[in-house]
Amino acid sequence: MQYKSGGSSVELKQLMDSNDVNRVLTRISHEILEKNQGSKGLYLVGLETGGVFLSQVIRSKITEIENEEVLIGSLDVSMYRDDLKFRPQKPKKDSNLGNIDDKIVVLVDDVLFTGRTVRAALQALNDFGRPISVQLAIMVDRGHRELPIRPDFVGKNIPTNRYEIVVVNDGGVYLGIKNND
Repeated sequence: MQYKSGGSSVELKQLMDSNDVNRVLTRISHEILEKNQGSKGLYLVGLETGGVFLSQVIRSKITEIENEEVLIGSLDVSMYRDDLKFRPQKPKKDSNLGNIDDKIVVLVDDVLFTGRTVRAALQALNDFGRPISVQLAIMVDRGHRELPIRPDFVGKNIPTNRYEIVVVNDGGVYLGIKNND
């Protein structure tokens, strides 16, 4: 599979297929319910952009298991990042999140790398209320943390080097090496 990164194209190798991703998301859904003794008070928050799709799948699985809908929202943390001067500006997406007071917020994202996106998400959540607790569900943990951030729910640990990229989509999980030209 080809992936565009910056101005160059990267060849990606598939590490997990869509069936693997589905199994992992089913397991994460069960783990969330077990840790929280059911779905009461849960609020799933997908981080733009990779976590939104995953949070929708997890919500669907929790609804199927518990026969009860859970709240869901999306959060764009781009304006809360501490590395804006090092990253190209992306168009801002609107966060779709209601009041999180007295909720158990489960942040959902595709890849955990340095921890800076999660730090930004924690800061952004302050604008929406004060949850009972905040938990973190990640599809892929690739290491290289720069901040003391640890996920509560992990789909797969994939050790990488800093030059590799990890792509998660509904077709699977892919790994490739960036050209640093």
